[in-house]
Amino acid sequence: MAIVTLIGKELAKKGTEFVYLGPLTECRDCKLRNACFNLEPGRMYRISKVRDTEHECKIHEGGKVVAVEVEKVPVEAAIPSKMAVEGTVIRFESQKCLNIGCASYPLCNPLGLKEGSRYRVIKIKGDVKCPEGRTLKSVLLE
Repeated sequence: MAIVTLIGKELAKKGTEFVYLGPLTECRDCKLRNACFNLEPGRMYRISKVRDTEHECKIHEGGKVVAVEVEKVPVEAAIPSKMAVEGTVIRFESQKCLNIGCASYPLCNPLGLKEGSRYRVIKIKGDVKCPEGRTLKSVLLE
């Protein structure tokens, strides 16, 4: 089922992916706030359809927002190998790695996933090379 929300007209392009960060305090008195703030904070979304409906907005560049249909996007992440079983639901904990120069850093600290939240492992992509010696798998979570 499609989720309909509002996004700045300049950003509203089919296929655009974004992490919803949550409501802005500047918007608390806006009559459209319920349509803008109906997504899960910290979650990754992809625009699947741009609708023709436009509204005035004081926050977005260009002063306009449009209605879009979005879908949740599975996020690739590194998890301990023992937790990597397709179809299981896990409580996500990032690897808390501080080695930002590591090629696997984005997998160990992925955007769009919330610490402690539950996600389903939908696909195992393979092993992750870890210079710290951790045994990790790259998976898609939803």
